[in-house]
Amino acid sequence: MASIFTKIINGEIPSYKIYEDEKTYAFLDINPETKGHTLVVPKAEVDKIYELSDEDWNALWASVKKVSQHMEEVTGRRVVMKVVGTDVPHAHVHLMPLDETWEYGRTLQLKEDEFKSIRDKLAF
Repeated sequence: MASIFTKIINGEIPSYKIYEDEKTYAFLDINPETKGHTLVVPKAEVDKIYELSDEDWNALWASVKKVSQHMEEVTGRRVVMKVVGTDVPHAHVHLMPLDETWEYGRTLQLKEDEFKSIRDKLAF
């Protein structure tokens, strides 16, 4: 059965897309810890990040770098990244622009118009 991220990549579940290329897809986390909290996922569905092929591993980290640098440029904020690997059985990297209100593990409740505004600001 396809993971929720594969369904998002395939357009079966809507998302607030930030970036996409041949091998990766980046979109806003719907349970964000900060405004702009983005997930970067490989299109190859593997459970653990270290199970990626070398090609997909390199593509994922190239996209993480590209999206992080873009986020920092657009927001003017340092971007923190984390790999947790337990919440969804599909490898992914969290990117979060830090601000003075960030608390580890706390999630924000954003409305659809806020997600759209953030997406419009960060998408490229």
